[in-house]
Amino acid sequence: MADFAGRWRIVSMELWDTDAIDLVEPGSIEFDRDGTGRFGFIAVDGWMDCRETTRDGRPCVEFTWEGSDEGDQVTGRGWAALAEDGTLDGRIFFHLGDDSGFHAVRAEPPPTARHPRRRPR
Repeated sequence: MADFAGRWRIVSMELWDTDAIDLVEPGSIEFDRDGTGRFGFIAVDGWMDCRETTRDGRPCVEFTWEGSDEGDQVTGRGWAALAEDGTLDGRIFFHLGDDSGFHAVRAEPPPTARHPRRRPR
């Protein structure tokens, strides 16, 4: 997760405008070096299981996720690839639901090490 590690600010999505993306908190996606991560936008929180790969010759992370959408349990999959300008482009899929492309930039300042939020068991 070296190239992806850290917090990224979701600045745009295909299906939702910025006001919607930032409804609860600023939209973001975060990758941890241990192959896990989380994202949040609108009223969706997701916890990810990530795998590094390549897509069209670019470094990429593919992930499955589970989480909540306004309190309802949801799952899905997605991917994120590094662009030449150092930004992130990807797509998040909801199982049996919507999918949307997204564009993200590194969060400033870079986050300090912390434990990711995990789904309670």
